[in-house]
Amino acid sequence: MTEIALHILDIVHNSIRANATRIQISISENAATDEYLISVDDNGKGIPPEILTNVTDPFTTSRKTRKVGMGLSLLKHGAEQTGGWLKISSEPGIGTRVSCCFGLRHLDRPPIGNIAGTIYQLISAFPKIQFIYSHTTIVDEYVFDTAEVAEALGDVPVSLPEVRSYLLEMINENLDEIKIAR
Repeated sequence: MTEIALHILDIVHNSIRANATRIQISISENAATDEYLISVDDNGKGIPPEILTNVTDPFTTSRKTRKVGMGLSLLKHGAEQTGGWLKISSEPGIGTRVSCCFGLRHLDRPPIGNIAGTIYQLISAFPKIQFIYSHTTIVDEYVFDTAEVAEALGDVPVSLPEVRSYLLEMINENLDEIKIAR
C-alpha cells in the first residue's frame, strides 16, 4: 500500500469482517519524538491465539477467498523501515487493537494520504458502525464520533449527499486547524 490512509482502511475492513460495531481510529503526530502513531481498536470477535502469533505472516489469513493476507505484513514492514513498530493485541470475544508507529519525518515513511476522505468513505459505506476518529498534534486534538453525528442529525440519514458533503468538509477543516508544519 502506498499511503498510510490505505493501511488504515485495510485494518478497518479487517475489523468490519470481524463483526465490529464500534471502531476507534486514533492518530497522534508527535514532532518532539518524531513519531506518527496509529491505533485501531474494535469490539469485533477478536483473533484466536493460534492465529495471533503469526498474524503478520503474509500466508496467515482467516479469509476463505484467498490464501494470502498482505495488509498487516506490509504495514509492519513499512513501520519498521522508518524505525517504528507494529503491535497487535486481541482477545477472542472482546476485540482487537492494532497499533503502529512510523518515524514522522523519516524519508521512507509513506505519504499520509487522504485521511479525511478515508474516514468519510467508511462512515458513508458503513452507517450502522460507530466510528470514533481522533487526531492529535502539538497544536490540538480533533475527535469525530458518528454517534454524536447521528444524535445531531436525528432522523436525517448520513447517506444524503448534502450531509456527506458537509461531514467531509467538517473533517477537513478540523484537521487543517490542528495541522503541524512538516
